[in-house]
Amino acid sequence: MDLWESGERQISWAARSMPVLTAIGERFGVERPLDGLKIAACLHVTAETAVLMGALKAGGAEIALAASNPLSTQDDVAEALRAYGIAVHARAGVDRATYYRHIHQALDLEPDLVLDDGCDLVNILHTERTDLLEHVTGGCEETTTGIIRLRQMAAEGALRFPVVAVNDTRTKRMFDNRYGTGQSTLDGIMRATNAMLAGRTVVVAGFGFCGRGVAERAKGFGARVIVTEIDAVKALDANLQGYEVRPMAQAAMLGDLFVTVTGNRDVIRAEHLSVMKDGAILANAGHFDVEIDVRALDELATEVHRGVRPNTDEYVLPDGRRLLLLAEGRLVNLTAAEGHPAAVMDMSFSAQALAVAWLVGERSRLDPGVYDVPEEIDHEVAKLKLAAAGIGIDELTPEQEDYLHSWRVGS
Repeated sequence: MDLWESGERQISWAARSMPVLTAIGERFGVERPLDGLKIAACLHVTAETAVLMGALKAGGAEIALAASNPLSTQDDVAEALRAYGIAVHARAGVDRATYYRHIHQALDLEPDLVLDDGCDLVNILHTERTDLLEHVTGGCEETTTGIIRLRQMAAEGALRFPVVAVNDTRTKRMFDNRYGTGQSTLDGIMRATNAMLAGRTVVVAGFGFCGRGVAERAKGFGARVIVTEIDAVKALDANLQGYEVRPMAQAAMLGDLFVTVTGNRDVIRAEHLSVMKDGAILANAGHFDVEIDVRALDELATEVHRGVRPNTDEYVLPDGRRLLLLAEGRLVNLTAAEGHPAAVMDMSFSAQALAVAWLVGERSRLDPGVYDVPEEIDHEVAKLKLAAAGIGIDELTPEQEDYLHSWRVGS
């Protein structure tokens, strides 16, 4: 009962900052676009996710939810969701085997639709639970890492149903990835370490929307920011925004704090770890715990002190240098903090909810593959968010419309 009441409070607090998704849930309750459908979801089990689950349930769906990260689950929220009639297969801090068992339990629902955050659920469907594929008519993917995997599956002809790339909407990339990840990542780092950023050197690996957000927030705290990149255009962008750009081999010797935000593995490897300063902090804000080579860190260390602070492990190297790994190399913002602010997730999950409703109407006409969210959904979410904030914008006059759609009018 204590957990349930705590979860209720967390969900209610998040909903205050999620007016768009709340309004969509109310609309779904009237229109019932998901009546009779079963949805299996693999998402971070947080208060913000609970508001999304509530909207989908109001639309008529039966839902089974597993966690997309074993360290991000909020147990009180999970308990409150169970009380709402949503099957939740998640618990904070489970081991890898239990994490995958929970995904299998969510898939036991025999879903019509799937929602994924990182592509683990879709991967299991295509490798271990192929008997369920005939039931699945579509899905949505929430994060960059998952989209990368799905596009590869589609390119190889392995993807068996249409998936909507919710991550690739402008409202998701510009706001969730940039402002949400930027704020919540530094929030997690500071909760875990209580480190001062002003005057310190922060190395940000990856300058996509998420990396850009981390770099901007670190710079705002007074840090010197070094960016590492493999993409020449993004590296040039970082340079023109005033950041120092270096290869990781050089940055490794200079950084006080390292944040990986790439979606790829082994971004920080043994050769980088071996030259880092004493007391360097390692944090990951990419989806999976592969960006920092934790196995190499284990092999380099002569001693490991677990839990020197909450979500902080100290690795002692042979020469006495100490490296601090946060959140076991998993998502630091959802392990050491509470993830993105609810106001940002309001837009991302609103796009998710509307994309699910759109997919239900279109799935019979879509071939297997990865699809962009229709632009009108993105615009609708942005307009609803502005309206909720009491912000007005201009509209084109008829003359301006004509000008934009005519090639005959010159200067």
